[in-house]
Amino acid sequence: MKIMGLQKSTLLDYPGKVACTVFTGGCNFFCPFCHNGELIALPAEERGLPREELAAFLKKRKGILDGVCISGGEPLIHQELPDLLREIKDLGYLVKLDTNGSFPDRLRKLAGEGLLDYVAMDIKNSKRKYALTTGLEAFSIEPVEESVRFLMEGKLPFEFRTTVVRQLHTKEDMLEIGDWIRGKEPYFLQAFERSSNVPDSGLTAYDKEEMQELADILKGKLPNVELRGI
Repeated sequence: MKIMGLQKSTLLDYPGKVACTVFTGGCNFFCPFCHNGELIALPAEERGLPREELAAFLKKRKGILDGVCISGGEPLIHQELPDLLREIKDLGYLVKLDTNGSFPDRLRKLAGEGLLDYVAMDIKNSKRKYALTTGLEAFSIEPVEESVRFLMEGKLPFEFRTTVVRQLHTKEDMLEIGDWIRGKEPYFLQAFERSSNVPDSGLTAYDKEEMQELADILKGKLPNVELRGI
């Protein structure tokens, strides 16, 4: 398992912690708004940062960094992920996992083994528009729903988050999401950002005032909704 990117320091990716972010390659979704679109395909064998180099970096940063964020792509597609997380935990780091929630059994297993300290799960859209938003014609939302239920059991700290795109998300969609994940868990609305790596170059973002309006209409269902990246 190779690492396709490493952000050596971040104050944003792991709430309240100084962390680095590790990006894995490959994803089972093809979201048209993905800001890491270059990571969707599995990496060629010659590409990427070997795990040994990541381990050496983490050993040098002990006492400076609090945690490691594992992002992607979708990290849970990798069978080697548990071994990587054990190595990170053995070095004394906290682990945050970013996931699309489509592998609930793997998520539950990692949590049960004590390999996760925080989870950030994407809520792509309202249930009725999930297939469209993930870029998949054949899609079952049941695994995603199972991951939501597991996290809402409260066995480890977590957040839900949605990247909001003008062409994909309406006020009605956001209210449906609010009904789905209603509760006091942190929920972040993230502004879509255009870049050369986004698969669909025609997508656009809501402005700050519009994003705040979406957050305001959700507060009756999700009192801990916040804007991020604006």
